[in-house]
Amino acid sequence: MTEPIDLAVLGGSGFYEMPGLRGVEELTVDTPWGAPSDVIRAGELEGRRVAFLARHGPGHRLLPSELPQRANLWALKALGARRVLAVSAVGSLREDYRPRDLAAPDQLIDRTRGGRPATFFGDGVVAHVAFAEPFCARLRGGALAAARAAGATAHDGGAYVVVEGPAFGTRAESELHRSWGTSLVGMTALPEAKLAREAELCYAMLAAVTDYDAWRPGEEAVDAAAVFDTLRENVERCRHAVRLLAASLDRDEPPCACGRALDAALVTPPAAIPPEARERLAPLLRRRLGAGA
Repeated sequence: MTEPIDLAVLGGSGFYEMPGLRGVEELTVDTPWGAPSDVIRAGELEGRRVAFLARHGPGHRLLPSELPQRANLWALKALGARRVLAVSAVGSLREDYRPRDLAAPDQLIDRTRGGRPATFFGDGVVAHVAFAEPFCARLRGGALAAARAAGATAHDGGAYVVVEGPAFGTRAESELHRSWGTSLVGMTALPEAKLAREAELCYAMLAAVTDYDAWRPGEEAVDAAAVFDTLRENVERCRHAVRLLAASLDRDEPPCACGRALDAALVTPPAAIPPEARERLAPLLRRRLGAGA
C-alpha cells in the first residue's frame, strides 16, 4: 500500500508535468474502466505527498470527450488521494476575467451531449450524490489564496459552462452563455467534478483564462494557437500556486463533507450490493462497507 496522497493534481492543456516533485514514483493503476490518461507520478512537494496526472495524456492525445475520467478518479481514490485540484484552460465570458488571469469557479452548467460516462454507479448499485455545490469550498478557498500568493490576478467564483467540443463555440453560443450570467467556458470539468463527488474526493479547480471565447466585439474569435500561446505564460503561475497550496495543507485536518458524500447518497442496501459491484467500486465503498468491500 502506497503512502496516502495529500493532493492530486490534474494537469490540463499546457500543464503536462509538475517540476519540483522529489522521489518520484511512476504508478500504473489498473481500473475497472481501463487505464488512466497517463501514469500517475507521485512524490514529495513542499513536505506533502503530491500526485500528478496529465489529463490529456502524453503528447496531448486525448480530446475532452475521450478522457477516461472514471479511470482517472478511481485510480486517484485507490491510491489514497483525499483532494484533487484540476488545472484547466478556459475562455472568459466576462470583461473583467482577462486572459492570463486565474479563477476558482464555484458553479457548473452542463452543455455536453450526454455521451460522457458520468457515474461510477449502476449495474447493481444506485447512488444519487448531492451536487448543488459542485466544488469543495475548503479546497477552492485554499486554491484561490495560493493563486493570489503566487502573484496571479485570481477571481473568486463564477459559473463555468462545460461544452462538448472539440470545436470552440459560435458567437451566438458565446452570447447565449453570457446572457445566463456565466463567467467561463471550457470542455473538461464534467463529468470530472461529478465523479470526484461520487468518490468522496475534495475537488476544486484553478481555471487559467486564455481568451475571450467568441463574444467580444472587434476581437478575433478564439483558436487553438492563441490559446496555447497564452497558456505558456500561465503555466508557471499555476505550478507556483500548486506548490503554495501543497505547503498550506494540514495533514491532520478532519475531512469535510465531501468525504462523506455517499452517506446520504447510497440508496442500495449494503446487503443487496452484488459481489462484482463491491469489487468494481471497492475504493469508493470501503468507508461505507468496511475493509472487505
